Amino acid sequence: MEVRAITRNVRISPEKARHVSRLIQGKSVTEALAIVDLSPRKAATLLGKTLRSAVANAENNFDLDRKSLTVKEALVGPGPTMKRFQPKARGAAGRIRKRTSHFRITLTDI
Repeated sequence: MEVRAITRNVRISPEKARHVSRLIQGKSVTEALAIVDLSPRKAATLLGKTLRSAVANAENNFDLDRKSLTVKEALVGPGPTMKRFQPKARGAAGRIRKRTSHFRITLTDI
């Protein structure tokens, strides 16, 4: 059985969030939650919310036990980018890209 949780339009760049998602991929849920709770990165707290949502989906919707679940995949994809401009020297404008991410965590009970 596979259980999925998706969080969209998270205000962090995908490159930064992928560092944490690679750490929890393939781990058991209890181990992944420990990694997410102890990591000092902003992406860890955001991915932790998605991971807890996936665990809640598994427990409430499919009556699965938390101890038997493993993280099959933790994907971080790019979301929409907000484009802003910063004034530069000699009348020029520099582009600032404020990136967002989409998180997808899939749990399995194998």
